[in-house]
Amino acid sequence: MGYVAVTGGQAAIETANSLTQWYRLKDSDRSLKVEDIEHQMRQLINRVMGEGGLYAPEYAAIAVKQAEGDPAEAAFLLRAYRSTLARNYYSETIKPEKMRVIRRISSSFKDIPGGQILGPTYDYTHRLLNFDLRDEDHRDALNQILDRLSIDPKHKSEKLTFQKVTDLLRAQGLVGNPDPQEQEPFDMTRQKLTFPASRSARLQALSRGETGAMTALAYSSLRGYGAVHPTIGELRVGYAEVAIAYPYDEKESLYIGEMMLTEVETINSFTLNDDGAITFRLGYGLVFGQNETKAIAMAILEQSLETKGKSPTQDEEFVLLHIDSVEANGFVSHLKLPHYITFQSKLDVLRQSQKISVEKKKNETRDFKGQEV
Repeated sequence: MGYVAVTGGQAAIETANSLTQWYRLKDSDRSLKVEDIEHQMRQLINRVMGEGGLYAPEYAAIAVKQAEGDPAEAAFLLRAYRSTLARNYYSETIKPEKMRVIRRISSSFKDIPGGQILGPTYDYTHRLLNFDLRDEDHRDALNQILDRLSIDPKHKSEKLTFQKVTDLLRAQGLVGNPDPQEQEPFDMTRQKLTFPASRSARLQALSRGETGAMTALAYSSLRGYGAVHPTIGELRVGYAEVAIAYPYDEKESLYIGEMMLTEVETINSFTLNDDGAITFRLGYGLVFGQNETKAIAMAILEQSLETKGKSPTQDEEFVLLHIDSVEANGFVSHLKLPHYITFQSKLDVLRQSQKISVEKKKNETRDFKGQEV
């Protein structure tokens, strides 16, 4: 469906597009640099990459600039671009336990092997506007931060890797989830999502889900409209290496880069496993970048979909079809497109119904008094 009935046709559409660019730039002295958006709006870039299903910080920054900061529109742009790319290789399975960790916490255990690492987070700050940012000087601000942290600008961070906390529970037979088996994953970009969906299909849909929608649904489960209210066994943020099979020798791996991931494993209520033993159930979340709220919400929803019940978060079709930002925004926004014919049809039906109703009342009045009032 398109704007085929708009007065002015193609010229009007082109003018509307030009006005959009004018409103983006008219009150500014300079255009935003893509690299500044990429590096200073990390949270927004991470969200757009996750919902766009493409790990490409620079392209996500371009999409954010083009969309004037609208994350849903930026994710749409990123998905549209991704659909044009050739699929040359498939990466090997990433092992998050080997990631170079920059943040790692657990709310289930006070002491964990390697200790808790707070890392970069807003969790422990006051939510007060910092008006110093209005006139911030980049070089002075960075030097002050380095002084507070006692870091040499040329310092290279140590590669920190840690054993997973849940592996300790698994070794003690306290976790009921079976170890995942290596198998061909579902590919949402090339296969139609059908129900019931496989676990890999559910996880992929959740990993691309809209952060706000997933948070709202997870919140509903926590408040009682579901059966999942976990604690966090471990939340880790870090860089994971990406490798592909060497083209001339599939037994060898070829390192192609690394990407930032957030992984969450939640510990849920204990239940009977397939062997009849009472164990904990784990929820799992893995998303691009540092997007901790979404990863936690994903772990809650993933485990909620594993349980039976009548709450919204236990309905696989309801959850997976309503968390997609591109699908949801597209369908809601399509109401702005011309619906002249359908509305005219409703209008005709309403007028005819009102006419029939008036005639019916007149006939009833004649029958009652024998004359027209």
